[in-house]
Amino acid sequence: MAELPGSEPRIYSFGKVACGILTHVLCVVFTVLITVLAKPGTSLFSWHPFLMTLAFSLFMTEAVLLFSPHCSPIRKLSHKTKGRVHWILQCLCASCATLGLASIFYNKHLNGKPHFASWHGLVGLGTLCVVGVQSLAALPLLYHSLAKGWSLAKLKRYHAASGLVTYLLGSVSLLLGICSVWFTGAVGGYTWYLAALCPALSTLVIMSQVSNTYMAKKRLVS
Repeated sequence: MAELPGSEPRIYSFGKVACGILTHVLCVVFTVLITVLAKPGTSLFSWHPFLMTLAFSLFMTEAVLLFSPHCSPIRKLSHKTKGRVHWILQCLCASCATLGLASIFYNKHLNGKPHFASWHGLVGLGTLCVVGVQSLAALPLLYHSLAKGWSLAKLKRYHAASGLVTYLLGSVSLLLGICSVWFTGAVGGYTWYLAALCPALSTLVIMSQVSNTYMAKKRLVS
């Protein structure tokens, strides 16, 4: 059967579905791996990698994938409902990241170690601040009365662009985390490289989803 003009090849569509499903799997596998290694509850420090991974690997990734036309678990729901679920997941992300930061801050305080003395700590702190601002800035998209004088279309574009930057910061923070002494001492060999692939591949898929979505909208407008 001939394809409709302007429609994408089936193999391309199938590839997007496969990448989306793979991203769902990767963020879950990575979160489970860190949970097993950290054993949350065994020490104050153990909460830090667990909560940060829960925030930036699971909640943030799933929050973005909600809008995927190919692999969203709530694809059939309205855009408004997706927006609210997205905001809830982002709030969970911010909450877990805040608790994760608090745990490592207090742990360093108890052990007399300097705070934010590494790139991992600095990027993590910056990411948490950006997540908080991003969540607050999304309120006009949920409650349109707050966006008086602003074009909702422009607000959505700004939110998507800043959200992508936020996701990139979160991924960099995770990658710096797996370069830490704790993680490199817990795993070795191919396991480290496989772990690094999880946030790296997820980031590529998220970047593709966001850029393709807004490039397509721009073509429709033009």
